[in-house]
Formats: sequence, structure tokens, C-alpha cells
Amino acid sequence: MTGRDVLGGIKEEFIRIQNPEKAGHMKAYMKNRYPFFGIQAGERKAVQKKFQREIRALSKGERFQLVRDLWGRDEREYQQLAVDIHSDRYRELTIEDLPHLEELITQKSWWDTVDLIASRLVAQILKDNQKEQQKYCNRWLNSQNMWLQRTAILFQLKYKRNTDFSLLQKIIIELMGSNEFFIQKAIGWSLREYSKTNPEAVRAFIEHNTLKPLSVREGSKYLK
Repeated sequence: MTGRDVLGGIKEEFIRIQNPEKAGHMKAYMKNRYPFFGIQAGERKAVQKKFQREIRALSKGERFQLVRDLWGRDEREYQQLAVDIHSDRYRELTIEDLPHLEELITQKSWWDTVDLIASRLVAQILKDNQKEQQKYCNRWLNSQNMWLQRTAILFQLKYKRNTDFSLLQKIIIELMGSNEFFIQKAIGWSLREYSKTNPEAVRAFIEHNTLKPLSVREGSKYLK
């Protein structure tokens, strides 16, 4: 079965199980940015599982093309499934695949796809290529693209003791004056997660820097 066949099968399944009532609620929850089939995450995962063998049989290039084809379709479940497909083989991603992920981050951008790409896919690549972290973070910070900037903040989200807190601090200081909700929220989220590992470092950083109230509130959640 080719990638085109898989795409056709996924489309048929999505149409078969769509729920117009739920679709309306989902669209409203996502600020009416994208149309939906009304398929919940568990149902979407079931569709992915149905075609798992065929997807895994695709070459890497064919799989990437399938992801691009899914990204080009209207309903949001297609993009969400595309991220699921990459997540299933995330350990196979290499530094050469970052431009592909940047395309996904900057096209049809919203938190539901960007956050998973950042904290799982980009995270895996840069964890294996620590010397490249500064280079890509500088690139994303200078891009003026909010979602790439959010990626720079969030890619270390699950690194725990492997977090380069010095790098994270530099990124936050660069962006802490932003009035963008998604930047302020990401700053707070990243600090909150790292506070589970090093609360004193996070407390000191918050005390010595002028963060937006939302970032402070989120970042201080687990600090006594």
C-alpha cells in the first residue's frame, strides 16, 4: 500500500466516524481557526492503529510525504494525526529533519500541534545534538515567528536534569517582554516544569527578572 492509499483510507475512516455536533464544539474550543470532523483523540488513535502496519512499511521519505499531504488538508484531525505518525517513530528523526519540522510548526500553527512537535519531536533531535541547540534557538528567536519562539522555550520541557538552564534563561530573557499570550504561557510552563527538578534556581530567576504576571504565576505554581 502506498502513502496515497493510506491517505485515502484515513479519509474514508474520518468521514465514516465524523460527528458534526462534536465538530462544532471542537472548532469553537480552537477559536474557530480550523474545521473539524468531530473525532476525539482516542478515535483518531484507533484510525492510526488500523493503518499502523501500512504506515510503518513506508520508507522515511514516503512517510514524510504522507505527513505533508495530511498537513495540506482542511480538517484539524489530519494535522493531529500527522503529528501522531511522526511521534510513533520519533527516535528515527535526525538533525537533518529539523527544517521539515519547522515547516509544520509555521504552517497551520496552533498549540495543539506545535507543543507536541516541540516537546517530543524537536526535543528528541536536539537532545541527541546538544551542540546544535544554541544555533537553532538563535535562529528561532530571530525568526519573529511566535511559534518557532515558543518551540525554543518548550523543547527542553521534559529534559529534567538534562535541561540546559543557562540556555533556557537566555531564551526567556530575550522573550520575557513579549505581550503574546502563548509566549508568556510557555515561559511560565517551562519554569514550572524545571522547578520540579531545581526549585531554587527557578525561584532565584523569577525574583531577579521582570517577567510578565502570567509567566510568574505559571512558573511559581510548585514553589513553596
